Amino acid sequence: MTQAVTADIAIIGRINAVPAILQVICETTGLRFAAVARVTESSWTACAVLDTLGFGLEVGGELEVASTLCHEIRSTRQTIIIDKASEDEQYCRHHAPHQYRFESYISVPVLRTDGSFFGTICALDAQPTQLKGTAIQPMMESFARLLAIQIESEESAQRTERALHKERAMAEVREQFIAVLGHDLRNPLFAITAGAELLSQRLVDDKQRAIALHIRTCGRRATELVRDMLDFARGRLGAGIPLNLQPCHDLPEALGHVASELQRVHPRRRIILDIGQVGGLLCDRERITQLLSNLIANALLHGDPQGPVTVRATLSDNTFDLSVHNQGTPIDPQTLPLLFEPFTRPISGAPQAGLGLGLYIAKQIALAHGGHMEVTSSAEAGTLFSVHLPADRPATPAAPTASS
Repeated sequence: MTQAVTADIAIIGRINAVPAILQVICETTGLRFAAVARVTESSWTACAVLDTLGFGLEVGGELEVASTLCHEIRSTRQTIIIDKASEDEQYCRHHAPHQYRFESYISVPVLRTDGSFFGTICALDAQPTQLKGTAIQPMMESFARLLAIQIESEESAQRTERALHKERAMAEVREQFIAVLGHDLRNPLFAITAGAELLSQRLVDDKQRAIALHIRTCGRRATELVRDMLDFARGRLGAGIPLNLQPCHDLPEALGHVASELQRVHPRRRIILDIGQVGGLLCDRERITQLLSNLIANALLHGDPQGPVTVRATLSDNTFDLSVHNQGTPIDPQTLPLLFEPFTRPISGAPQAGLGLGLYIAKQIALAHGGHMEVTSSAEAGTLFSVHLPADRPATPAAPTASS
């Protein structure tokens, strides 16, 4: 028995309707043997059997295909129906009724939707039975069409299952990639930045100290890029951005610290803070500050250099709201839906730092907290990025999607 035929037997075995079909055929016709057979050019194999006749054939049993009438059905694609083989003008001298000792017989072809031949549904008995001119033939041909549909449906389900197993295996590889990237890149980068920091404090020569500071800056920048790529991999390819949820009683101070750090990097810009009583929010403190840092950095980069960046945070009606506002050229309405896609950048001829992942990661952090992000932009009102997180229940990480 070939591997393909074995697979076909398994498919028929998984179709729940097959035993019922054989039962209906036997009860309707009075025939005591019925089967679904896989018929190829070289073999006849029973895929499902109902035998009260004692024919002696079980699932997986094989017959010499040339010895059966199914061999002829495979060639003609036509139903064969016999009431009494010993008196039938066409089949009284045929070897099959004599070899298998049957008088009444019916067999219909099972054709796939593409026209290819799968096998037959057949039934027989040692006693003659009136089959011709009854509703038996159209009933069994309907069963054959139904079975063909079920076979293809089951094959499609198996392909989907195999694809799912393959995807799960790929997901494991992705998770391993994330772990390797995190360990093999972040650790040496930390050593580089820490070493450069130490050198910058000990070196006396201004030129050498400047080189050490440059190494430290580059190391920190590389660390940020690795962090962004790790977050992208987790959000897009892995199981989502992980959270460490804790009541954050110093959240106002943490948000203020983020703004202060960016203020030092951009001393000529003005960052206005309006932080309400948001202490005690159940959240991942580091992730929320990362989200805010990405939004402020985006506002400083693309907003009006002469205008302020306003940060507001409130906690009311069981919702934590965080927003960053800036004035400047409004965002094209066609671009708004794409802002949170990875590697998205505004159209500009000037080179830009980073990977274009800041807003994507900010949204993933919001989704991981069970919240969402919004953006509005106009010439009159400016550009406003807002984050809304539920504060009345533990956050539930959202499953990543290709369009998130």
